Amino acid sequence: MSIYLNKDSKIIVQGMTGGMGSKHTTLMVESGSNIVGGVNARKAGTSVELGGKDLPVFGSVSEAMEKTGADVSVVFVPPAFTKDACIEAIDAGIGLLVVITEGVPVQDTAEVFAYLQSTANVGGTKMIGPNCPGIITPGESLAGITPHTIAGKGPIGLVSKSGTLTYQMMYELRDYGFSTAIGIGGDPVIGTTHIDALEAFENDPDTLAIVMIGEIGGDAEERAAAYIASNVTKPVVGYVAGFTAPEGKTMGHAGAIVSGSSGTAQAKKEALEAVGVKVGKTPSETAQLMREVLQNL
Repeated sequence: MSIYLNKDSKIIVQGMTGGMGSKHTTLMVESGSNIVGGVNARKAGTSVELGGKDLPVFGSVSEAMEKTGADVSVVFVPPAFTKDACIEAIDAGIGLLVVITEGVPVQDTAEVFAYLQSTANVGGTKMIGPNCPGIITPGESLAGITPHTIAGKGPIGLVSKSGTLTYQMMYELRDYGFSTAIGIGGDPVIGTTHIDALEAFENDPDTLAIVMIGEIGGDAEERAAAYIASNVTKPVVGYVAGFTAPEGKTMGHAGAIVSGSSGTAQAKKEALEAVGVKVGKTPSETAQLMREVLQNL
């Protein structure tokens, strides 16, 4: 089992013919993902060879879905066009929309988020991102930019705000492996939250324990802590990036803004520990905590 993505997922890439799109489509094909085509209105009717596979280019998401049966789209379009690409995919009824692009204006993402919540989302599209590494179900499918060689299949579910920390945690726990690893992105407005992923992992019989990676800024981790207390029966270990961040300074991700004591790594750590989540001070310490959890299951 897995969440959101599996070996049967049929993936299209919006922006497949661009520099980043073609590079990462090649890597997704090499990982074993079932990439069935791309979307670029200006190059519709052509095809490109990526990763040894001849991939058709369609004029729209709806045409791509009609011709290939695609149910996942990965978005590699520039920030200025991301909103339109997302709306197009939602209108077409794609099941899962994975938005890799970083630098998307927050207002644009907020409009897409509102569209996802509205009656316009007739297909029930789920969105991951933007500004994220996407999602990987090791050994089955990759929709995004996570290196597929880091870790194999196993019992751990991973949800993370940070791309690089996703990769590090997968590497640290590669001897155990992962059911699914999902990078939700670090922007202030995102499609899939920690809570959404926690709910999905709680309902997945093959996920035995969950690693949750957060970072300073906002209150997503505090809200996740409250959700865990009421709804999650599986063991959760956590890591919050930013213990050494200077107070009042904006760090890294657009969402990583601390105001007062709210949003600090320490405050998030305390909120999580209060509901029984063990929180490491470093990624390696967090991985060790997860090892101990798995050994005791």
